[in-house]
Amino acid sequence: MLHQKQTRSDNLDNQGSLFSDQFGCMVWSHSETHLLYVAEKKRPKTELYFQVTNGPETGLLGQQFEYYEDWGEELVNKSSPVLCVLDIEGSNITVLEGIPTNISPGQAFWAPNNTGLVFVGWWHEPFRLGLKYCANRRSSLFYVDLASGKCEQLSSNSSAVCSPRLSPDNCRIVYLECGVFGPHQQCSRLCMYDWYTKQTRVVVDAVQRAREDGFIGIYSSMLSPYCWSAGSQRVLMSCAQRCHKVLQLLSHTRAAFIITRVGFLPAKGSENKMSWVTLEETQPQADISWQTLNFSPPPPANTLVWTFYVILLKPKEMTAGSKLPLIVMAHGSPHSVLVSEWFLSTAVPCKMGFSVLLGEEQLQCLPYTLKSVHQTHDLAFIHFFRRKCITREPYIRVHLLQAMEEACLDISVDACQGWISVFVFRCMVEAGYEYNTDIHLEPAILEQMLNKSPIKHVSKVKTPVLLMFGEDDKLVPSKQGIEYYRALKALQVPVRLLWYPGNNHSLSKVDAESDGLSNIFLCDITSSL
Repeated sequence: MLHQKQTRSDNLDNQGSLFSDQFGCMVWSHSETHLLYVAEKKRPKTELYFQVTNGPETGLLGQQFEYYEDWGEELVNKSSPVLCVLDIEGSNITVLEGIPTNISPGQAFWAPNNTGLVFVGWWHEPFRLGLKYCANRRSSLFYVDLASGKCEQLSSNSSAVCSPRLSPDNCRIVYLECGVFGPHQQCSRLCMYDWYTKQTRVVVDAVQRAREDGFIGIYSSMLSPYCWSAGSQRVLMSCAQRCHKVLQLLSHTRAAFIITRVGFLPAKGSENKMSWVTLEETQPQADISWQTLNFSPPPPANTLVWTFYVILLKPKEMTAGSKLPLIVMAHGSPHSVLVSEWFLSTAVPCKMGFSVLLGEEQLQCLPYTLKSVHQTHDLAFIHFFRRKCITREPYIRVHLLQAMEEACLDISVDACQGWISVFVFRCMVEAGYEYNTDIHLEPAILEQMLNKSPIKHVSKVKTPVLLMFGEDDKLVPSKQGIEYYRALKALQVPVRLLWYPGNNHSLSKVDAESDGLSNIFLCDITSSL
């Protein structure tokens, strides 16, 4: 017999809204009598000095307009997460005490025997940095004992961790770990903490260069909630490898990889004998062909990159002797990676008769890649296109104009009458400096940042430019986009600025996404043909 019970959390005095993002979780205790989740800490009641009310619930004076820092892009108004436990029988909700005040907890689960809680804690002092697209923020694995309230740190003090997963036998915890700062989606290592020996070891280390067996490292920001096999001996994870996304099966006793697809796992050691079951037939795009290409750039670029991969998509039906225009998505490596999967922003231009080139190469190698693709595949001209959600693109996009001219390509970028979508921002890392929270910006650093900023080289831009900004973008300051827009206007460079209210960096709302694609493909690109 089913029994339904409701407990409203939105009217409680000790917590705010629930989290369902990087911090969020909702986990049953092993006895299934308590439910663990993450919510925003309830802020105290405040009052103005000249509007004091008499009574037992007098608020804090003079703090009504106190500034509360949040966790940035797509985590707006989420500042101080707390761990909450709901007692199912008694309908009581308890906010867990004992967590250090300089830590924001999340991704929690019950420790073996329900003795306490294991969680990831992010340091939010001296201030909170964006977390949605930059998961490499200083964080660690913690354990808080429910009886004593003592909080213990389980992992390194100087790295970034995420996605802890407890094995079914309650003996081991695996989690991803990477360096703090640097590339956003950098290579991670897979670590394992033994609950009973209190020892941590690296199961799979970070890879700087591709190994001889082709493995390039773990590029994943999240482990599956059920990544452990039933026998607690193997871990299954999805990971990008070059231009593909694969499933990797790992034994916790050795760092060996078996690349699989999907199916029922066989006995340990026989992973190549998978039992395959098709759950749903795929619907391929019959009129779009794609292939992966690899390049080894000549000196001096080959000192930076050995071999890099790109994905080339083309319409299958082509008139004999015709030349296809090419759209290049100059991606922001090494902050993230593109793989051969469905993208609306690539399917649309292919349907319109364009070819699309996706790549993760460094700026110094891009002119070589474009020249090679152009000569090999006999493509008509090169057109640059911004793929949303890439943070390093603004730096690459503007400087790419000068790099293309210096590469002496057969087809000049300036001669292409298409639009170039640009996001502009300045970054210490891109200027060649290591970032830390207590850095003091000396005049020499500011000068170097200005010299490498796109605004310093705006006079080199001749190609028409399309700027697209979300009004609520916290990742790329929109004010810098307006500054760049005005600089282009002053130089009489054809420029348009599309401003989307209620959208953040991803421009993911239906009206913004559809309008953006329409302006890029139906208006600006086609008008250049």
